[in-house]
Amino acid sequence: MLSRLMSGSSRSLEREYSCTVRLLDDSEYTCTIQRDAKGQYLFDLLCHHLNLLEKDYFGIRFVDPDKQRHWLEFTKSVVKQLRSQPPFTMCFRVKFYPADPAALKEEITRYLVFLQIKRDLYHGRLLCKTSDAALLAAYILQAEIGDYDSGKHPEGYSSKFQFFPKHSEKLERKIAEIHKTELSGQTPATSELNFLRKAQTLETYGVDPHPCKDVSGNAAFLAFTPFGFVVLQGNKRVHFIKWNEVTKLKFEGKTFYLYVSQKEEKKIILTYFAPTPEACKHLWKCGIENQAFYKLEKSSQVRTVSSSNLFFKGSRFRYSGRVAKEVMESSAKIKREPPEIHRAGMVPSRSCPSITHGPRLSSVPRTRRRAVHISIMEGLESLRDSAHSTPVRSSSHGDTFLPHVRSSRADSNERVAVIADEAYSPADSVLPTPVAEHSLELMLLSRQINGATCSIEEEKESEASTPTAAEMEALGGELRALCQGHGRPEEEQVNKFVLSVLRLLLVTMGLLFVLLLLLIILTESDLDIAFFRDIRQTPEFEQFHYQYFCPLRRWFACKIRSVVSLLTDT
Repeated sequence: MLSRLMSGSSRSLEREYSCTVRLLDDSEYTCTIQRDAKGQYLFDLLCHHLNLLEKDYFGIRFVDPDKQRHWLEFTKSVVKQLRSQPPFTMCFRVKFYPADPAALKEEITRYLVFLQIKRDLYHGRLLCKTSDAALLAAYILQAEIGDYDSGKHPEGYSSKFQFFPKHSEKLERKIAEIHKTELSGQTPATSELNFLRKAQTLETYGVDPHPCKDVSGNAAFLAFTPFGFVVLQGNKRVHFIKWNEVTKLKFEGKTFYLYVSQKEEKKIILTYFAPTPEACKHLWKCGIENQAFYKLEKSSQVRTVSSSNLFFKGSRFRYSGRVAKEVMESSAKIKREPPEIHRAGMVPSRSCPSITHGPRLSSVPRTRRRAVHISIMEGLESLRDSAHSTPVRSSSHGDTFLPHVRSSRADSNERVAVIADEAYSPADSVLPTPVAEHSLELMLLSRQINGATCSIEEEKESEASTPTAAEMEALGGELRALCQGHGRPEEEQVNKFVLSVLRLLLVTMGLLFVLLLLLIILTESDLDIAFFRDIRQTPEFEQFHYQYFCPLRRWFACKIRSVVSLLTDT
């Protein structure tokens, strides 16, 4: 009896798993879940811990053993999705950026979105001009340390804080000047609200970049925002497509397709290549979810989407949450006392350090910093403009699609939205959600081949890990070979079409073979099974058997006898 109780208790312990979720303020929430617990259960635990009601904007992100990022699906088992050994580690992040963060109902929700955008700024995902960067950093200063006090804040105090991947002295002086003169008297909530209003106006607000290559082999970053689909190349936004113009998202292997339909009934297909098939599938699923969340009026309009039109092929996915319009309507009905907010400005941070603890660049590996560096300093030389084979959209969200005509460099520069002074190369989070490292290394190598400059500090840091000329030439050859491989879209399309036709023929022949076997069993075998007996007794089957099958069988027997006799005579 005692042994049975002990074995039962050990089995119950084996069915429980420890989960650690890193929150936006870099604190950790630890809980225990059952083996069959769904993602919704874990998410509800987190939201209850945070006292969060407007929770549809958030999600849980994790990295699989192959270093591929995923969003936790709430309708599936947590344990089956992670595919790693416990204890499990995940991150709580903003999944759908609100189109107007200032319109959020509760301050706790605005504070969490503020923390997310602050992380985006630090990791280089939110790019902006120097003037905008200084204002955003000053808002963060005001929210976390309050009004300027000459007794507490000596000359050069802003240089001790880390807002961006890299600072300049001029930028630090500008931040301190704005903090001293323009923001005095603002409460943390007011500063955070002003920060959100400013961040919302930037081109890369809400961007969660996916590294890809276009059909010409040029490196690009794809992203989905509250307003539509965005493509970033170099230091420019080369595409902005509104959600109502996106008709279909599809992927096959590493290839991602975006189907665009314009008002002039002009249809365009944009093609990009992800580093791996898993990365391409993750990109496709993110696109399906973002399109459903921002475009649809009701969640009842959500449909299951397939990645391919051919049967027995492709992935199927369905967005399972509410849409943006329903979330806003539900938020308007919230009536409760505002929950108390425990701001974490004094808490040390792992990947997005609090400004009260000074710079934390030393926590990032030196080689990683080289590959994913972004600078907001003025005066840096931008990358050379690369040729694009697809249409370009202007900087305004409401502008129409412009035809791709490159008569001169000046003409092309007028048609793209310049975001920052240097190439868009979003930095890698240290702990939470790393991007595949090989794609970032290719980005760095591409910059070096194209003649892009690095900052002085970047060159000093890279002395110990700079490859030799022979290694660089070999890597350059590999990169050029990879780019040439992506530059043959017509041949790849033909091969994919041939494979699809062959697959269709094989499936058709297999079905016909199965039907033939079933017919032979029905007509020739003596199996007395209820299913077969019922079919044999139908008038239609008897008519088919005597009028068609028996004459056909006699014809085949006659032909076989004639062939056999011919062979024996010879």
